[in-house]
Amino acid sequence: MTTSAASEGPSDAAYELAQVNIGRLKAPLDSPQLKDFVDNLDPVNADAEAADGFVWRLKGDSGDATDVSVFGDEWLIINLTMWRDTNALTAYMYQGRHREMLARRREWFERVQEAMTALWWVPAGHRPTVAEAESGLLHLRTNGPTPYAFTLRTSFPPQGAEPVLGEVPDGLGCSA
Repeated sequence: MTTSAASEGPSDAAYELAQVNIGRLKAPLDSPQLKDFVDNLDPVNADAEAADGFVWRLKGDSGDATDVSVFGDEWLIINLTMWRDTNALTAYMYQGRHREMLARRREWFERVQEAMTALWWVPAGHRPTVAEAESGLLHLRTNGPTPYAFTLRTSFPPQGAEPVLGEVPDGLGCSA
């Protein structure tokens, strides 16, 4: 479990954790290959919205974010969410239906070498844009984990002090 400095001090309530992950589809969303993924989008999103520490998620016209463009690539889909802290995000990610879907991600998404997930702190109440998410991913790919954009394995507290190293189950985290 990741230890987060986010819950250590009262001043940290001024920040929320933004999380983006993108994936390159192996097939069109309406293909038989992606049926299980698509069929589980609404239940997984409902689980997230009910999770302790969930704040917000990006939604397009479809009610999820599958129709939101990222990096101008029609084969990429985006998940952009806000959480109270890294503990809340981790508690949701690695349990229940989300963990099951995460374990199956290679059925639906291409394996890529570059970072596809990034985290960063924003002022409470701010809702990040896709451009901010793209910027965080590009920064992480270029510079590795920093207070500007980081991973669950190497996270930073809201004020950007020393990194907080966390445990992520093998095979489930970002390779960056």
